Parts: sequence; structure tokens; C-alpha cells
Amino acid sequence: MARFIRRHGARRGRSLAGLTFIGEAPLETASIQVVEYDGERLTERSVADLADAMPPPEATYRTWINIYGLHDVELIRQAGRLFQIHPLILQDVIDTDQRPNFMDMGDWLFLLVKMLRFNKAGDAVISEQLGLVLGPNFLLTFQERKGDVFDPVRERLRKSQGRVRGAGVDYLMYALLDTVVDNYILVVERLGERVEEVDEILEEAEDGVLEQIRNYKREMNYLRKTIRPSREAILQLAKADSDLVHDTTLPFLRDLEGLATRASEAIDTYRDMLTDQLGTYRAAVGMKLTEIMKLLTIYTAIFIPLTFLVGIYGMNFDFMPELRFRQGYFIVLGVMAVITAAMLRFFRRKGWL
Repeated sequence: MARFIRRHGARRGRSLAGLTFIGEAPLETASIQVVEYDGERLTERSVADLADAMPPPEATYRTWINIYGLHDVELIRQAGRLFQIHPLILQDVIDTDQRPNFMDMGDWLFLLVKMLRFNKAGDAVISEQLGLVLGPNFLLTFQERKGDVFDPVRERLRKSQGRVRGAGVDYLMYALLDTVVDNYILVVERLGERVEEVDEILEEAEDGVLEQIRNYKREMNYLRKTIRPSREAILQLAKADSDLVHDTTLPFLRDLEGLATRASEAIDTYRDMLTDQLGTYRAAVGMKLTEIMKLLTIYTAIFIPLTFLVGIYGMNFDFMPELRFRQGYFIVLGVMAVITAAMLRFFRRKGWL
């Protein structure tokens, strides 16, 4: 399946109220992980039914519900019923090609971003869709697959480190987004190191350099397509006038937007670097071609007078001077050698050799 834009044929002719999963299904079965916590306690559990994860209205603790497996449309539809989420938002969640965005629905906030990682070969960046729904005392997250960048947050929750256990779910949302954006920077840095390594072999214009530049340029374009709208969505969240985001969390969100901007600017820098490298590579190839053409021209220039001599004495006339000379053959070879040596000396004095 294409990375830049995925096939939407499955949605043609469908009602907007219906839900259609678009993307690949990396998991056979969906799963639900629930974390309930406050300043004094923390509970982690897996549930088979999403209704069992619903926090009661009188609950004073905070709840993080993480759903793995966007392909389970019935589970996503159940989440919409239980948490009163609009069907169009749910469609954005299960459309893995959806552009990152932010929406303030009053009773809850919705944010859609991408998590990035390298494939198993480590030569291409792939993204995973992450949807977050923030409520008064709960955070609902939707992921395509198990395995994410949230382990540091989970450890902070378990060990009651930092502010995350004592703060609200809006701070938990920030903490998760912070790990996502930090991973943006790590991915950009890792790919950027490879881009900078191209400079070391660029002027030699070896085979494979052009393919490397093209691959890195494609990956940078993919990062730009993914990170820039995610930065815009985080900026909208930081500017949201919502009671669900406390004033104490806003400075952290603004700082997070600055980190996302840093990653976006780094991508633009590396894209410009790749453009310069491509120009340098073409110039190096042109110089090599020029050297080859110069050498071939010198050979051609040397052989022009030699060919002239050979052409004259290769004519089949019966009466030609010098044809009966006993030493004529060696004289012609000597003349040809003198002409060659004289031309080579001339080319060296001119700096052409």
C-alpha cells in the first residue's frame, strides 16, 4: 500500500455516517488496556469489553484507555456510543491516511497525530496513526498496533515520577505527545546523519550515490508530510480555549509545539541539503564526463594528422613519390612519432593533460 496516499476505493458510495477502515490491519485481534491512577494508587488491567473500562461518574481517579487495533470497526463504534464521539471523528480515527488535525467538541477534545519509526530494514520511515480523545477525567487513545514510544510515560506513572500522577489527564495527554514529538526529532536526526554521510562520497560520483540521494529525499518528503500537520494540530491544541486543558498545562503544550517546529525546520534544512547534494552530484558527473570528453578529444586530435598521412600513402595510385623508397615505411613511422610527441608536448604546456 502506498505511503503518501492510500486507496480510498472502499469509501466510495458509502454513507458518511458509516465507518470504513482504511489501511492495513497489523493485528489479528484488537485489545484494550486500562490504566487508572491518582496521586496514591495505580491500576493496570486488560479488558475484553470496552464498557468495563468506563470510569463511573463519581470517580475521582483518572483513566487512560488505550485501544490497539483500528481495524475493529465494531469496537470503534462502541467507543463512539460510550463516549459520545461523533461518527465523523470515528472515521478520522480508522482512516489511517487521515491528515493530523485537532477538534474541540466542547465536552471533549480530539487530536490526531502520527507516530514515526523505521521499518525492520531501517531504510524507510513508516507512520502509525494515533488518535487521542480527552475528556474531563479520562483519556482515550487509539493505536494501529502494539508497540509504541509510551514506555517512559508508563514507567513514570508506575513509579510516580514527575507531575504525571498528580496532574490531570490533560497533562497525561501532553506527556504522551511529548514522547511522540521527541521521537520525531530522533527519527529526523537519524535520517539526517545519513544525509550528511553522503557528502563524504559525493564528489567521487560513485554508483549508488544518486539512488541514496533520491531515497533520502523521498523519506524527508514523507517526514515533512507527517510532521508539519502534526505540529499544526499541536499548536491548535495549545491555543484551545477549553476547560479540559488547565492553565498549568498550557506552557508545556506551547513548549511542545516549539519542539515540533524544531523537527519541521530540521526537515527543511535536510531537504535543502539534499537538493544541494543532488546539484553537486550532477556537477561531479558532468566534470567526469568533461574529463572523459577532453581525453577522447586529445586522442582524436593526435590521430587526425596520423590518419592524414596514412590516408595519403594508402591511395592506390601507380605513380606516387616516395613509394619506392627502401626506408619509406620507417620514415613515415618516424614522422608520425615526431608529430605525436610534438602534440603531446603542446597539450601539456597548455595544461590540457
